Amino acid sequence: MQAKEIKPGAVVVYNDAPVMIESVSVQSPSARGAATLYKFRGRNLVTQQKTDITLKGADSLTMANFEKRPVKLMYRDAEQMHLLDQENFNQYSIALGDIERETPYITEQLEGAYALIYDDECVGVQLPTAVELTITRCDPAIRGNSATARTKPLTLETGLVVHGPEYLSEGERVKVDTRTGDFLSRA
Repeated sequence: MQAKEIKPGAVVVYNDAPVMIESVSVQSPSARGAATLYKFRGRNLVTQQKTDITLKGADSLTMANFEKRPVKLMYRDAEQMHLLDQENFNQYSIALGDIERETPYITEQLEGAYALIYDDECVGVQLPTAVELTITRCDPAIRGNSATARTKPLTLETGLVVHGPEYLSEGERVKVDTRTGDFLSRA
């Protein structure tokens, strides 16, 4: 696939590893005869490291043998998370160390999660942009403190701690942004 055809979200092979393109910028030439440069920022799906790729318009990269499969959490043990494909009921296992950033958001009720499959092996998990989690522990609300927009730490069902408004209490469900880890709203 030529550089000018690559869009964000595409998965290409770069340095013998799958790289998901996150952003594309185009640098037009300032001199006659110069080539247009395409600068890609991507994430290596195996190592999770950011990768910068610069190509001329006629250069090309091969598309990776890659697919996204809708999955649900079956269970997790001390070393791995086990996922069930929702379409063909295949089971995938992935090391917890490979998905450290995603682990605090994954529950058995999570909808909209995808396993990232490269050459028939699960190399990562793609989460929805927001997830709903239950508050398991927080300080009680103090009456009369609603004039200021103060926050308090909320411990969620997966162990994740986020800061939310003081009026929330244990047992309530809240939405959390999976990209930043910030509190969004009540669910």
